[in-house]
Amino acid sequence: MNQKSSYSDINLSSWINFLPSSLKPYAILSRLDRPIGNWLLFIPGLWGILLPHQINWAIRLKLIFLFALGSIIMRSAGCVVNDIWDRDFDRQVARTQQRPLANNTISLKRAVCFLLVLLALGFLVLLQLNPLSWLLGASSLILVALYPGAKRIFAWPQLVLGFTFGFGAPLGYTAATGCLSWSQFALYAATIFWQIGFDTIYGYQDIEDDQRIGVKSTARWAGEAGKIFVGTNYGFCIIMLLVAMILNQNSWVSFCALLLPLSHFIWQLKNFDLCNPTCCLILFKSNRDAGILIALALLMGNIFQ
Repeated sequence: MNQKSSYSDINLSSWINFLPSSLKPYAILSRLDRPIGNWLLFIPGLWGILLPHQINWAIRLKLIFLFALGSIIMRSAGCVVNDIWDRDFDRQVARTQQRPLANNTISLKRAVCFLLVLLALGFLVLLQLNPLSWLLGASSLILVALYPGAKRIFAWPQLVLGFTFGFGAPLGYTAATGCLSWSQFALYAATIFWQIGFDTIYGYQDIEDDQRIGVKSTARWAGEAGKIFVGTNYGFCIIMLLVAMILNQNSWVSFCALLLPLSHFIWQLKNFDLCNPTCCLILFKSNRDAGILIALALLMGNIFQ
């Protein structure tokens, strides 16, 4: 069982404890002790790679590897950007006050240098894709930079997060096909609704602290209607997945396979306890499984074309 302190979201028993003391703060800053964020960034790209038909499977596998690597790098970069923006807020929230920038383990200057290294590595991965993907990948940096500020001025910052984390869907599709399509836009919309839903669940962990320090979230906006709000977003996610599959002319098998993630979403809503942070974290992490089930449905669309 992972041990967590009562005041921090940092994993105290992960593999990063075996790193040299000089590297450990950077691993914590990158959230390498919590890979769920890597999964949630990678999965939309996986969807985009699996959606189109008639793509050589060697190409798909190469892209899946590149997107997995890129997700680790860019999720780390996003965490650094987030913590640079939020270092003053993080000092006021019990769950985040031991993050390296909040407790001054890493200086702002060193964090910026680390960010530049991560962006350079991400750029090298991006260069392995086609030119249209270069343009899309570079434009996603605008979203990465804007999300942390959205929490200060916008009641629905999770919408910005959805556009940001879900950007892998059009990027994956473009990397596989070299073009854009209406089915890809529908898939992107599905990722946005999915991300709003699960990050709202995540937001209920900090709702009291967020209200005290003035950080906005869809959890605060929805309040006691959280189940309805999350369920609505999950419902629109399934609808937009259906639209993407129809436009993509998927087989009936892939439509039947969507019953699996739909059942998972229903299970989440049945067990969602707005006042139980532990429950919220478990359900948030379970979206890795929901995302993989959706990927499976898209895979069925190619196997049984």
